Amino acid sequence: MGLYKKLFKQTAIYGLATVLPRMFSFLLVPLYTDLLPKAEYGKVSVIFAYMIFFNVILAYGMETAFFRFYNKEPNKKAVVETSMVSIFWTTISFLVIALLFRSSLADWSGIDSQYITYTIWILALDALVIIPFSKLRVDQKPMVYAGIKIGNVLVNLVLSVVFLLYIPMLIEANPHGFLRSVYVDNFQIGYIFLANIIASLLTFVALSPDYVYLNWKMDTDLWKRMMRYGMPIMVAGIAFAINEQFDKILLSKLLPADIAESEVGVYSACYKLGLFMVLYRTAYTLGIEPFFFSHSSDKNAPQTYAMVTKYFVIFGSFILLSVIVFADLFKLLMIRDSSYWEAMKVVPLIILANFFLGIYTNLSVWYKLIDKTYIGAYISIVGAVITLVLNFLLIPTMSYYGSAIATIAAYGSMMTISYYLGNKYYPIPYDLKKIGGYLSLSILFSAVSFYGFRENYYVGVGLLIVFLYFIYHNEKVILRKIIKG
Repeated sequence: MGLYKKLFKQTAIYGLATVLPRMFSFLLVPLYTDLLPKAEYGKVSVIFAYMIFFNVILAYGMETAFFRFYNKEPNKKAVVETSMVSIFWTTISFLVIALLFRSSLADWSGIDSQYITYTIWILALDALVIIPFSKLRVDQKPMVYAGIKIGNVLVNLVLSVVFLLYIPMLIEANPHGFLRSVYVDNFQIGYIFLANIIASLLTFVALSPDYVYLNWKMDTDLWKRMMRYGMPIMVAGIAFAINEQFDKILLSKLLPADIAESEVGVYSACYKLGLFMVLYRTAYTLGIEPFFFSHSSDKNAPQTYAMVTKYFVIFGSFILLSVIVFADLFKLLMIRDSSYWEAMKVVPLIILANFFLGIYTNLSVWYKLIDKTYIGAYISIVGAVITLVLNFLLIPTMSYYGSAIATIAAYGSMMTISYYLGNKYYPIPYDLKKIGGYLSLSILFSAVSFYGFRENYYVGVGLLIVFLYFIYHNEKVILRKIIKG
């Protein structure tokens, strides 16, 4: 049981490094939705959606390849050097080419050229710190990792408040002062991206010693093997980006022009409530990926993975039910403008979809461990096809509710396919009876609470208590052993 306790501690540390920055990011949601009209917030959301795609392309699976080869190669220094040199030169190439063609990119995307320029710089700076952050994880420096991650978001948050709130207040108090002459009116979106650029630049500066002291050598043979491993991860990442973000782009394209950006705005705002499950899933993934690779040679590895997955589902089911029960309280904190609340009906679907994605992450360990990452790419492509087809079919008649249905269908399908193939190539003895029981009961209670007794917290809290007792009754022996270590 000490192994699971160690995993829990590791996940908790990286969870802190993930949750705190995301919590600070949550503070930006009410700031943006308070100050930006729905259409303008929709425009920001579309730009961020495009950024997710380019983040995946600029990483091209090198982060996952780094973890895999760092754990299996005897020359770990070569892995670090090769991956960092590779990322550096591909990023610089992207930066130069993208800046040269930024006007063409603006015409193609329909986004203002100056916003394209800001986005290019943010993407490049973020790409350059991919391997330095990964190196902190394999070097087991979670506090440094957490400090820099939290610092990045704090800078972004503070600058956003300064640019969007504080400086306009000072100008209002002194309309003829110096700030009036340098502050640009109606440039809120620009200031949002300027805050992001400064935060990303400071993060790069904090991690730049990794480049300063880097021995700029690349092991060509190692690089080729890492690329063969990582490229399917990139394809899977692009497919994931389609599942995660392309709905916002399609909404902006398929809906009538007079309502498209407003619909994207309300959908994106309420979509943020699903980030409570994203926090759990992301924090878990940060801790579990190195864990899976480091224990892959253990003879009891399949049993370990089965146990870990069961408890992921247990805690995730509790989070699912909790967030849905209190969703209407969370919206008061995060989305104070009631004009955005019309999209609240998608929240349960988005939270459940993200939970399915988390389960898929657990189930997908098998193709990474047997170096068949291309299968993961195929699974993700299936999910992307489902996302695209359902969005094209449903958006014209159901708007963003159709996008939410497409998301849950895509992740549910990926989860099912990964389990089926994993059982064939790398059997893991999952406790399907208990996993299915916890998941089904959580979904049932969530549906009863949200669609039958919404904002009736006597019923909602009662269902939570019943669910907690169900967990305790079935898992008390194991839970006690994990706690005792």
